[in-house]
Amino acid sequence: MITATGPGERLHQHLFTALHGHALVYNTCWEDPALDREALRIVPGDVIAMITSAGCNALDYALLSPRTILSVDANPRQTALLELKIAGIRSLDFADFFAMFGEGSCPRIRELYRDALRQHLSAPSRVFWDRRLHWFLDQGWQRSFYFRGLAGTVARLFDLYLGRRPRLRSAIDDLLESPTLERQSAIYHERVEPLLWRGGLDWLLSRQATMSMLGVPSAQRQAVDASHGAGLIGFIRSAIAYVFARLPIADNYFWTVYLRGRYTRTCCPEYLKRHNFAKLKAGLVDCIQAQTGMLTDVLRQPGERISKFVLLDHQDWMVGHQPQALVDEWQAILARASGAARVIFRSAHNDERFLDAVDVEHAGRCGRLLDRLSFDRRLAQALHARDRVHTYASFHIADIAA
Repeated sequence: MITATGPGERLHQHLFTALHGHALVYNTCWEDPALDREALRIVPGDVIAMITSAGCNALDYALLSPRTILSVDANPRQTALLELKIAGIRSLDFADFFAMFGEGSCPRIRELYRDALRQHLSAPSRVFWDRRLHWFLDQGWQRSFYFRGLAGTVARLFDLYLGRRPRLRSAIDDLLESPTLERQSAIYHERVEPLLWRGGLDWLLSRQATMSMLGVPSAQRQAVDASHGAGLIGFIRSAIAYVFARLPIADNYFWTVYLRGRYTRTCCPEYLKRHNFAKLKAGLVDCIQAQTGMLTDVLRQPGERISKFVLLDHQDWMVGHQPQALVDEWQAILARASGAARVIFRSAHNDERFLDAVDVEHAGRCGRLLDRLSFDRRLAQALHARDRVHTYASFHIADIAA
């Protein structure tokens, strides 16, 4: 277990908390929902509880017609983003919606917001977006919504870096247009990799401030350092090499949106495809319930049994900094779970043993959480190998034992 010790660690944690307490962190989800679909096996009638992030994956799951998606985030700015997407699906045509969330730039945003979007937002979300419509305007160096927020700012800084490295930018542009995986891999190894790790990029990515802006707390960084022989930078280098040399880039919208500042009609999340947008508008989006709060508190409220849980990677932070809160969360999960509930989560740890010290109460007795979970390691490992993001050390699929 990674624990918060020492003044340096506490300082990093304060920085992470301050950044995340006052900003939109994620402008797009950084978890591959194609894997989630296979892992969760969502069917009509499912009730899903998930952490919102940027809301992309809630919209992806909605396309599979579950009964309810309870989308929860402690950061109200993330809720505001999901609400804006839902409002856009309900009230805009596809062209305007894609301009906002596909191209990241919409010249008509003020008019659309006033006439069609604002009325569908909650009061806190209205306050947030009333002041930030310029995020969807092309304003010089901040030319895209995907260069906004904390993660977007890091992407924009890299874009500026590429502006000073024309050979590297040209190589990356050619890689993104590669017609075959063989050609893509050759460009990466011969032209991108030799240039990418020059000019201080190692140093920038090794700063905890950079990691905090990307949503990586110090405890998670420590977990990577402990589990990867070459440390954080070695892990990042190997992850990037895997993505760009071993997986097709043509449908990898996760990395290309930050390299281009926009999606394309053929390389984008499912909710941004015209036929899926139509399905969501026709009623599928209505299953999503966006809420701001701690997942534990929301699960403790009266409600229907939940069959699928999507926990992202937040347990990496909780296990060291809020161990009792992690226990409480799992206790709430077990209390709301249906008879055949499934949980998925990602981690910077190599396996699930970082949860070994978590004890939960069941049938009047206290016991190990891991004894209540049955892991499908074979499926998880097979899916993880296809992960288009590939910034997590592990992917986990577990069924809750009765």
